[in-house]
Amino acid sequence: MDISVILPAKNEAAGLRRVLPALRALLPQAEVIVVDDGSTDDTAEVARSLGATVLSTPYSMGNGASIKRGARHANGGTLVFMDADGQHDPACIPQLLDKLAEGYDMVVGARDDSGQANLHRGLANRFYNWLASRMTGHQVADLTSGFRAARAAKFREFLHLLPNGFSYPTTSTMAFFRSAYPVAYVPIPVAKRVGNGSHIRPIKDGVRFLLIIFKIATLYSPLKLFAPLAAAFFATGLAYYGFTYATMHRFTNMSMLLFSASVIIFLIGLVSEQITSLTYLAARHDTRRDE
Repeated sequence: MDISVILPAKNEAAGLRRVLPALRALLPQAEVIVVDDGSTDDTAEVARSLGATVLSTPYSMGNGASIKRGARHANGGTLVFMDADGQHDPACIPQLLDKLAEGYDMVVGARDDSGQANLHRGLANRFYNWLASRMTGHQVADLTSGFRAARAAKFREFLHLLPNGFSYPTTSTMAFFRSAYPVAYVPIPVAKRVGNGSHIRPIKDGVRFLLIIFKIATLYSPLKLFAPLAAAFFATGLAYYGFTYATMHRFTNMSMLLFSASVIIFLIGLVSEQITSLTYLAARHDTRRDE
């Protein structure tokens, strides 16, 4: 395979000193791209000295932005994404590639509970995995893992959907499922990160991760979110109408409001479903036209 390995890096000089030599020893012919996301240390210099292609930005644009920039620049037909902080072991890459060769379009390295940064992150990821599994009808072992391999042409179809922040793994995974591109998972170990602490900020990014829950639903199939909500409003309105009819023998404004809300929510879900379908259709059309 012609492989491009993409590592988003922000102040990860220490991690790169360990990761890049291991990568070069394992995949001497692979294209290695380090996307320097506005680092203030010597990340770019270390990456260049160890033979990587460096793409630098004058200021930090986010993890997802680095992934997009690296994917656009890569020449390989297979893209491997991994962290530059030493948590992902390059020795696991052959497992991802072997699984990819079985006919999958994306293979994700799935962490176990020991690979989670802390308890609340582990619980949150379990919930994301459960929700994504319910939405897609497929078992999702690790929705937020950044260690993955994908076919370049198919991954680039969804670059415009990827956010600039930390939720690119979620978006790309759901986009592949939505487009009927097969996704597989292989278990991987996760080491302790090298250098500075995590760039994830508990409060600010915690709110963003909560928004991922809604994004998962609306990205894959909005009706699977809006239809149950509409049904809940309708059932509540019906129950309230039964109560008011039995006690006051009349139909109240609150019942009308609940019934109206259920219809509006359902119609919003229906329109969102059509927009989602058109978005994916347009993305695939644009990609084929560029090819």
